[in-house]
Amino acid sequence: MILLAAALSATGSAASAPSSQPTAMPAKPSSSPAATPAKPTRGRAGQVVGTVVRFSAGSTSVEVTIDQDNPAVRDLLSMLPLTLKLEEYNGREKIGYLPRKLKLNGSPGSDPEDGDLIYFVPWGNIGFYYNTAGIGYSDLTIHLGVYKATLEQLNRLEGRPVTIEIVH
Repeated sequence: MILLAAALSATGSAASAPSSQPTAMPAKPSSSPAATPAKPTRGRAGQVVGTVVRFSAGSTSVEVTIDQDNPAVRDLLSMLPLTLKLEEYNGREKIGYLPRKLKLNGSPGSDPEDGDLIYFVPWGNIGFYYNTAGIGYSDLTIHLGVYKATLEQLNRLEGRPVTIEIVH
């Protein structure tokens, strides 16, 4: 007992010990939350626009350049990396379902064009549009980015696990 009291008294009087321990302990929790929000802005320091996201399966990959900064884009980027499967939809797009719906918080609708990666709000899926003929503006179609790939490249991603990750 006397030894324990003496040890406590000695550590309590040492000014450097208590100040170094509390400083080291909070450093871990504060560094972990900082790493999570930084994910969406990895493309360029503090920027979402210009971030490149790679969709890859086997030797095939398609890169999407994020060209808008909105809550849906930021939420998608915060989920990466992830794996999903793409499937054909209606001769217009290759779609894949995310693990959860994106947070929208006022993300604007869009008038999709061929080469757009979009998020379809009601279904919670992303889609690579390659045939937008006759499709107009919708508040339910959120623009995420643009890609340059052939239909053949998109076909090679279909039906197999596709890894999605931020490249730069």
